Amino acid sequence: MTLSGRHVPFGVPGDALLDDGALAPGPHHQAPPCRHFPECGGCQLQHADDEAYRAYLVSRVEAALAQHGLETDVRDPHLSPPCSRRRAALRALKVGKSMVLGFNAEKSHRIVDMRECHILRPELFALVEPLRLLLAGLIEPRSAAEVQLTLIDGGADVLLKGVAADGLSAIEQLTSFASQHRLARLSLDRGLGPETLYEPQPATVALAGTSVGFPVGGFLQATMDGEAALVECVRDAVGEATAIADLFAGIGTFALATGASYAAEASRDAAAALKRAAPRIAVEHRDLYRRPLDPTELGRFDAVILDPPRAGAEQQAAALAASEVRSIAYVSCNPATFARDAKTLTDGGYSLAWMLPVGQFRWSTHVELAACFTRGGRGKSPRGS
Repeated sequence: MTLSGRHVPFGVPGDALLDDGALAPGPHHQAPPCRHFPECGGCQLQHADDEAYRAYLVSRVEAALAQHGLETDVRDPHLSPPCSRRRAALRALKVGKSMVLGFNAEKSHRIVDMRECHILRPELFALVEPLRLLLAGLIEPRSAAEVQLTLIDGGADVLLKGVAADGLSAIEQLTSFASQHRLARLSLDRGLGPETLYEPQPATVALAGTSVGFPVGGFLQATMDGEAALVECVRDAVGEATAIADLFAGIGTFALATGASYAAEASRDAAAALKRAAPRIAVEHRDLYRRPLDPTELGRFDAVILDPPRAGAEQQAAALAASEVRSIAYVSCNPATFARDAKTLTDGGYSLAWMLPVGQFRWSTHVELAACFTRGGRGKSPRGS
């Protein structure tokens, strides 16, 4: 962080830089709770208290907007609590007879062997040591693998990548592990796509009271409370609109919560899952980077929801800027590409009414946000700001 205009590693606003270069902790400097900090790349800001972390989130989104000459009302950031992350991708490496399993060190391919974690849900962290033992018997020395963990309705959904699991004995080890630990599903990707080995009941996740089939390797918001905060913002932004399009819809987190009538998603599996769960929604399997909705197509809708990947929604934002859609709810995981698209929308006549920073990735530098764009002045007095 920056102290009086100077960047000091592990400094927090309020710390003092002494004449000898040492750092004197200030009122917002806290003792990091995890033994792996700062080595582990999962967290970079455990030394900052909540007030300082909120200020950091606000500064990130305001700075991104300022790069394009924009500003808006920024709501008080939402922070997900510790031990609330319901999905993670861990790295595994066989070293001799031992298995190293955890997050990569920051800016490195070296794996920090996870022995405690203050961000993962306890149900997921409880699997780390059993997975370490399981993989030690399945992976050859100096071989690497990836473990994707997602907590869904029936328990943990586990996807293993880079694990050959050749032969009946290996498959039996995997299915026995899944049964013993009551996994919702266990899948294996040997390089040709995921193959489900264990799924006693259909893997589902509840979204706005609707049970949706969860694709292997599918996407969920990182925390349940973060999802709730984003959903509330999206509902606020679309207001009383009745004709709503959800673009980059995934499996329907926002479409189902707002009663959207149309959803577009590039992932075939996600689009199919949403279509099966909610036949009333016109779901289209559509790549919005190659084929964004044009202004004529957008003319059917009063409100549009955007939740693109980190690359943003440059082409779709340009089409929206030329449309007459009254309100846009934009959810972003990248303040830089959001600000670029916000400039396109405001140049097209929209007002950026408000924005909420969201810290779902607790103690990390990863910032998410939700924002409201309007035509005709709606939304200029944000609720809860």
